[in-house]
Amino acid sequence: MRKWMQETSYKRTHHEDLLKLDWLMKFLRNRVLSEITRDEVAAIGLHKKREASNATANRYLALIRSILRKACLEWEWIDRVPKVKMYPEPKRRVRWIAPEQARALLEALPEHQREMTLFALATGLRQSNVTGLCWTQVHLKRRTAWVAADEAKGGEDIHISLCDLALEVLERQRGKHPERVFTYEGKPVRYVNTKAWRNALKRAGIADFRWHDLRHTWASWLIQNGTPLYDLQEMGGWKSAAMVRRYAHLAPAHMARHAAVVDGLLRVTSTAQ
Repeated sequence: MRKWMQETSYKRTHHEDLLKLDWLMKFLRNRVLSEITRDEVAAIGLHKKREASNATANRYLALIRSILRKACLEWEWIDRVPKVKMYPEPKRRVRWIAPEQARALLEALPEHQREMTLFALATGLRQSNVTGLCWTQVHLKRRTAWVAADEAKGGEDIHISLCDLALEVLERQRGKHPERVFTYEGKPVRYVNTKAWRNALKRAGIADFRWHDLRHTWASWLIQNGTPLYDLQEMGGWKSAAMVRRYAHLAPAHMARHAAVVDGLLRVTSTAQ
């Protein structure tokens, strides 16, 4: 794992990979590579699937597979790679919750997770960009924050305009840590999909909801309240318009005025005849 991380330090997802490896260590620490079996890898994937989702489990399985392939094909440490079977993933999953559900979730969360969740709902930032947010990325007076291209999934800088709620969250974090914004017991937060998070979802009566769905919720709320798709794309840092169009169906009322253009044209034509 250490060698793989050294050779892939250029990856944009390097920090996320470190977090995944830290979780995987409880299963694979001090294991001999040649003794890792297909069934063992499948069991790890099943464990992650049960606590998260198919997609999340696949990210961990893909990481294991990448390391084992390097160990076999490049480093020549092992003769074969056990087959890693991935889970099926639904396409373009958009799961969002209503404001009243979000308020129930916030009330059920412990303080440090409540603050991160509220900030995610107020900014639409991805999980890694929230947990890894540094004070050097924030300008409170200008009400802005930013994510550098090498830390953004789309590979481009993201500029975040901070609303009042986001600013209030940041103000409450000041003085807790010299570098990182979000902490727990004086240390930077590393995980969000914890037992406390899952228990809060149960208490709030929310099912089939991942931390990443906070981003879907943010985008859905904006679209439902009239934010144009192009603006949403810029605000969320999506690389392509296709990624944003999955939210278009949530704003039929705002499309009605455009549809009404034909109404006027045909009525004029009918009157003229």
